[in-house]
Amino acid sequence: MHFLSLRANKTLRTSDVFLHFCGAIPSLQGSFHSEQALIYGTQLVGGVNPAKGGTTWTSSVGQYKLPVFKSVKEAKEATGCHASAIFVPPAHAAAAILECVEAELDLAVCITEGIPQHDMAMVKRRLREQTKTRLIGPNCPGIINPGECKIGIMPGYIHKKGCIGVVSRSGTLTYEAVNQTTQVGLGQSTCVGIGGDPFNGTSFIDCLERFVADPETRGSAPPGRRMGHAGAIVSGNTGTAAGKVKALQAAGVVVVNNPARIGEAMYAAMKEKGLV
Repeated sequence: MHFLSLRANKTLRTSDVFLHFCGAIPSLQGSFHSEQALIYGTQLVGGVNPAKGGTTWTSSVGQYKLPVFKSVKEAKEATGCHASAIFVPPAHAAAAILECVEAELDLAVCITEGIPQHDMAMVKRRLREQTKTRLIGPNCPGIINPGECKIGIMPGYIHKKGCIGVVSRSGTLTYEAVNQTTQVGLGQSTCVGIGGDPFNGTSFIDCLERFVADPETRGSAPPGRRMGHAGAIVSGNTGTAAGKVKALQAAGVVVVNNPARIGEAMYAAMKEKGLV
């Protein structure tokens, strides 16, 4: 599955201009998450599936209908789409990402887990050779601007439009940080799950730099843990929890020792700075 949509600006936001989507919509997961994105308000414009080009996708309740294209290039020419959400098997995911790069989309969000590291090393090299396309993922929940647009698999109802930028490698920790910042009334400006694999397209630093540049983001909550699968691999002391905590605290970051305290710690830090 391969969604194409949206345009992201320099701050990684997904809501400022055309919010289009295309993807390989006929797949089971692609169809479900396409429908959820449409219900949330994301402006999907179609799907991409080489075997289904020229057909029409219809949502499970029959409320939505979208054209299906043979390629990302064809979809972009027909719809003007700016972004893609990729739901394809691991063996084909690298090719799907590279197709987005060749079509010069602004944003590609790859949800797929289990992509061979050799494939992603090749993708990473290609990404470094260009400046047009940003990749979020793989093995990630996606990106969302609460109340406006979501590209990915995150539950929309836990999000609330607000001022906190959330970035994490772990999908579950992303949801934890989101829920807690919602519960304390801060809400979120943009939430990005960058993925837990060793080779990903967007880093913590990339996101934090854009949060700093985003006028709608007044604080950031980056849960600093890698969890699960390939993301659990660490490199010496620099990859351990203790090493990360020490480095973050030295840089003036408020670090909590329990994910359950993210919301209250974030609120206290914002209050101390007079931002709430």
